[in-house]
Amino acid sequence: MADSNDDTLDPTTPDQREIGRKMVDEGTGLGSVMAHAYRGELGRVDTWRQRLDQTTTWAVTVMAAILTWAFSNPDNPHYILLIGIMVVAVFLGIEARRYRDYDVFRARVRMLQENLLATALDPSRDVERTDWRVELSQDYREPTVKVSMQEALANRLRRVYLALLGVLLVAWVFRVTAFAAREDWVETAAIARIQGLVVIAVVVAFYVALLAIALWPRERQAKGEFSKGEEGDWKDSDAKDESRNR
Repeated sequence: MADSNDDTLDPTTPDQREIGRKMVDEGTGLGSVMAHAYRGELGRVDTWRQRLDQTTTWAVTVMAAILTWAFSNPDNPHYILLIGIMVVAVFLGIEARRYRDYDVFRARVRMLQENLLATALDPSRDVERTDWRVELSQDYREPTVKVSMQEALANRLRRVYLALLGVLLVAWVFRVTAFAAREDWVETAAIARIQGLVVIAVVVAFYVALLAIALWPRERQAKGEFSKGEEGDWKDSDAKDESRNR
């Protein structure tokens, strides 16, 4: 193996590209360091994953409390549901920011899995990225986020928050229509001196913006585990291996 202290180290040379196999076949100090680094990155991924779940839990809890109070008495104002929508939107922003931090550590874990562990397990296949060591080293020197705020918002909307905000929207529409049998529902949607049509227009514009963020086509930057392959590939591979053994 080339001297790790050599400033002219070329990570794309065959000797360096097979570093994953050599870490397993040879008792190198670098292999031990990378094992500890990988364990540490997994711990950070788990910590940030829990922080994401905590944000979602708080959003669901607040939403449930608001829905319960809004429908507990017909005299309760309908705009409490709009306040609930704004509160859940704040949680969405917090979770999107946390998701960007979470993706930093998940990207490192995936980099090690794809290029180090996978190559060590199956040396017959080349690494996914020939310069992965340089990229990982640079990220340790100067950590940077990997996804934009727009992508983070879109991810959390599609995974969780479109459903939560959709429930609140349906609840608000039901509240201003079914609970206003003797009045025009547009007038019922009014808040103080703000006309009902204005309130409805703002709500519609807000949800159109959410759908645009969630569904707008963009190139994926997040380093996900399941972005490639088809369902059942693992089972199909096992079946093929069994048929060959027969």
